[in-house]
Amino acid sequence: MQSIIVGTAGHIDHGKSALVRALTGTDPDRLPEEKKRGITIDLGFADFDLGDVRIGFVDVPGHERFVKNMLAGAHGIDLVTLVVAADEGVMPQTREHFDICRLLNVRHGLLVITKTDLVEDELIPLVRDEIEELVAGSFLENAPILAVSARSGSGLDELRAALRQMAIEIPARPSETVTRLPVDRAFTMKGFGAVVTGTLVSGEIREGDELELLPQRIRVRARGVQVHGHTVPRALAGQRTAVNLGGIDTASIERGMVLAPVGRLHPAQIIDVQLDVLRSAVRPLRSRARVRLHIGAAEVLGRVRVLNSTGALEPGTQGFAQMRLEMPVVALPDERFIIRSYSPSVTIAGGRVLDPFAVKHRGKDLARVAARLTELLETDQVRRLVVFVESAGPLGLKLTDIAARTGLNDSSLKTTVHDAVTSGAIIDAEGVLLATENFAELSQNALAAVAAHHKREPLSRGLGRETLRERHFGHAPAEIFRAVLAHLEKEGQLVADKDLVRASDHSLDLSGADVQLRDRLADVYVQAGLEAPSVEEAMERAGVLAAQRAHARKILQLLIDARVLIRLQGDLFFHQHALDQLQAKLESYAAKHEPERTIDVSSFKDLAGVSRKYAIPLLEFFDSKRVTVRQGDKRVIVRMKDEG
Repeated sequence: MQSIIVGTAGHIDHGKSALVRALTGTDPDRLPEEKKRGITIDLGFADFDLGDVRIGFVDVPGHERFVKNMLAGAHGIDLVTLVVAADEGVMPQTREHFDICRLLNVRHGLLVITKTDLVEDELIPLVRDEIEELVAGSFLENAPILAVSARSGSGLDELRAALRQMAIEIPARPSETVTRLPVDRAFTMKGFGAVVTGTLVSGEIREGDELELLPQRIRVRARGVQVHGHTVPRALAGQRTAVNLGGIDTASIERGMVLAPVGRLHPAQIIDVQLDVLRSAVRPLRSRARVRLHIGAAEVLGRVRVLNSTGALEPGTQGFAQMRLEMPVVALPDERFIIRSYSPSVTIAGGRVLDPFAVKHRGKDLARVAARLTELLETDQVRRLVVFVESAGPLGLKLTDIAARTGLNDSSLKTTVHDAVTSGAIIDAEGVLLATENFAELSQNALAAVAAHHKREPLSRGLGRETLRERHFGHAPAEIFRAVLAHLEKEGQLVADKDLVRASDHSLDLSGADVQLRDRLADVYVQAGLEAPSVEEAMERAGVLAAQRAHARKILQLLIDARVLIRLQGDLFFHQHALDQLQAKLESYAAKHEPERTIDVSSFKDLAGVSRKYAIPLLEFFDSKRVTVRQGDKRVIVRMKDEG
């Protein structure tokens, strides 16, 4: 069954609640004070079934003092009924409610002349003319204008028929964003606990869902779900929904909170927007003005920063601005909002969210900011995602941040990211999205850093991997660093191992003198055998002068990198040839001591011909290579070949 939300709008005492009561049989005025005073103070709700269409009414107060309550219910409506009393015609709150509906981008509606039983018939055309003049050029310009009387019932059948026809024609709500229910009412139900209500603007809520109330991030569970007073297994977007919440007291719930999936949306206090200032505004909207922002069901104080050279928007004009709020809100791109002056509280503007996670802009960047916001204003989901990623620079955006910034559900997010990557505009670096331009710049920086290292240290095998990351990727996520190296390796430009990164064409071309020095150092260790010298002793034996020691250590490192010399511990190196010979002796020794194949430290010292100073490091080395296995104070010499 098609289900839509219809909101009433109009001046106080123009018969909005009486009209809803006549159509549905339900009195939307639920508060004792409302019944006592005969006016609507807070939001009222009712619904009725037209067979193939179910209509939920949000009845809003018409008094100027309660416009903020009206705004809490106006955000989720599909269709507005602008009500004008035949005995008074268009009044101030008629105009303000109409302006609010325009600013909220309500696209469907009809016009109802009420209290027709109180005036002569010839007065109705005059009221009709006045209404037509009000809505000329707006979304209501060609809307039906119906004359009714809630008291006599005149015109109600025609109104029901018009509502039904419009409800059938209204397209379904977009299904690409995550579940969001702005809370416009909270109360305690005996035996059940806390209940919140609101218009489910997107997604669905099922019994048992784990959710959270934002911006406070209070985790709750949906213990039960009702739609139009009936218990249901799930509520869908566009339905008036009541959710019985577990894990929270009603006292902790405030109007304006948003019920959403856990961890999916993030609150923010700085948002970039497009503003439309009403022609009726008495003065320009200037930077630093303190205003009231109404978004969803929330009202938050904040200040405006107009993003143009004059710092002001004149009445009847449009422009970009930044809202800097005193409390966090949950906002998504394209979401509509209303701006009211701080005092007196009067509607002065409205707008559309462009970037819900903005940063403060500097005056010299205004041209660049305007160009970026223009792109966000006139773009699709894929390009919007690209703009967000580009704005993040070399830090990129994680998928969780993109999900919060766009509000897209899993399916839409996956498709949008895929399309953006396929377009070539962004790179997916292990779940962190980065603009292709930034990725290319980081890649070039990495190549330049490695090349500079090779030029500075021609005898070095490569630049330390962690050194490269800390110096050139220090603030970027590790995923981006790994992705850049993987890309450059795939392109054949770099070779990266666990510890070092080098250019793929890097070679160690030694001079004749360096070759001679390398060979002298190697020969020192060959001659030393298992009586390995310290590095300084090796330098002396090789005839290296004190002034040449630093350079000679680089040559020594080449022997280590080539595994000609093997480090056992600290400054203790052995030539590989000497170790190979000792391993052969161990295998011969084991063959003579079958089947035990064991050797103790004393026997090993005799076999190797070394003191304990060298014997222990050598045994530990063979343990690490699984040539020997320690058992108590002895070692078992492992068979090197399968004798099976």
